[in-house]
Amino acid sequence: MKLINKGKTKDVYMLNDGNYLLKFKDDVTGKDGVFDPGADTVGLKMEGAGAAALALTKFFFKKLESEGIPTHYIDSNIEERTMTVLPAKLFGNGLEFICRYRAVGSFLRRYGMYAKEGQKLDAFVEVTLKDDERKDPPICEDALYMLGILTREEYEYLKDLTVEICNIVKDELNKKNIELYDIKLEFGMVGKDDKISLIDELSGGNMRAYRDGEYIEPLKLAKFMLEK
Repeated sequence: MKLINKGKTKDVYMLNDGNYLLKFKDDVTGKDGVFDPGADTVGLKMEGAGAAALALTKFFFKKLESEGIPTHYIDSNIEERTMTVLPAKLFGNGLEFICRYRAVGSFLRRYGMYAKEGQKLDAFVEVTLKDDERKDPPICEDALYMLGILTREEYEYLKDLTVEICNIVKDELNKKNIELYDIKLEFGMVGKDDKISLIDELSGGNMRAYRDGEYIEPLKLAKFMLEK
């Protein structure tokens, strides 16, 4: 097992068979001890966060696969906080697709002249570059195309796929009387045919969810979603 990358919330290893192992940590993104799924720095450590993130990721990936949506997921071990995945090629150095149902976070900071906090949005999709040095800047379709990161066809497909996935997640949360405000996804090209697939994780660490107007932190979100 070879260490490939030490990330903020998980480490990535290459296995002898060519697949990858993701080791989830208890570190979460944020600033000054406050959790923020949109932050590009580790803000705090939450005991049990790694196992909770993995358990929820497994739940959602299994659900998506049952809906015919490809992911890189192979298997997981909640106790060891590890997930085995297929190798994936990134678009450029990595993109994040954010789907927003409410005006909060960086959307509100940017568009606060026009948007009201908590204002409903119609599954608004935006794309950001994974670039910590430049604070993960937003990027539009034209720039993605002109810089050779995505074709226009890939952009449209990924945008539609983002909405499809996020609506499935939103519906699952609604079953527990939880409202999804926003969520970020990552995609890669998997296998010999470079099939576009959901990669990374799908947990409380990359979404904002609320119940009765109260924010639900990642550990509680996993508990609410996975309890029978």
